[in-house]
Amino acid sequence: MAAAGAAAAAGPPPSTVRGAVVTVSDRCARGEAEDTSGPLAARLLAETGVLAEVTVVPDGAESVAAALTAALAAGARVVLTTGGTGVAPRDRTPEGTRQVLVRELPGIAEAIRARGAQTVPAAVLTRGIAGIAEGAAGEALVVNAPGSPGGVRDVVAVLAPLVHHVVDQLGGGDHPRPPQG
Repeated sequence: MAAAGAAAAAGPPPSTVRGAVVTVSDRCARGEAEDTSGPLAARLLAETGVLAEVTVVPDGAESVAAALTAALAAGARVVLTTGGTGVAPRDRTPEGTRQVLVRELPGIAEAIRARGAQTVPAAVLTRGIAGIAEGAAGEALVVNAPGSPGGVRDVVAVLAPLVHHVVDQLGGGDHPRPPQG
């Protein structure tokens, strides 16, 4: 335990990426429900080297776009939203996200839906998207997650092996070369 405390006191490792989590929920924004998905997303992202603060906003495209714009302006390189991706009338997270994206990454959203559908058939109903947005620290990865803890776990499981490669690529990194045999 002492070693973990010492490591934490020394600061984040150099490979740490600045991130943000935006929870989209009318009830959480009004204080009527506890946000469990946002803190879970932040904890799981931290395990992948992405340090993120959680912000809670009400449902709606404009509130999502404003929160994403603020996170990107603050220097986030990875932004994960939770909630607002379903088919309910106020679920408008993908619409707000599209307002800030410069290009989409449909393969990530497809992989998230496929992973979720392995255990929850209704996972195919999520309308979440993923893509690239411009921010103060350069281009950033933005991904929508369902508002459930299981959905957040699925999203981070898909992102974990990709996130550092994507951030490196967005910063101008070269594709890794296969080993020469």
